[in-house]
Amino acid sequence: MSWMAWTPITAVFFSCIILMLIGMGIWQTVSPTVPRRGFLPLTTTRGDRLFISLLGAAYIHLGWMAFTDAALWIASIIALFWLFIMMRWG
Repeated sequence: MSWMAWTPITAVFFSCIILMLIGMGIWQTVSPTVPRRGFLPLTTTRGDRLFISLLGAAYIHLGWMAFTDAALWIASIIALFWLFIMMRWG
């Protein structure tokens, strides 16, 4: 893995993604998902909503970096709220 410059922040980021995928796999095994329709204009499963929330978090962070010089951890908190909203009502 020497081809990638692993910083502590990068390692934490990828560890969180891996933990989310493992958690979703366990959740799927324990309680299989039922496709449902929330505020999104399409029927989604838990995995779909997780993917959409990860894309949204990327856009939140990109927009934050483009339009403000404030600390990035604020965007991370907003992205966590977005994840919660998407998983609950998406």
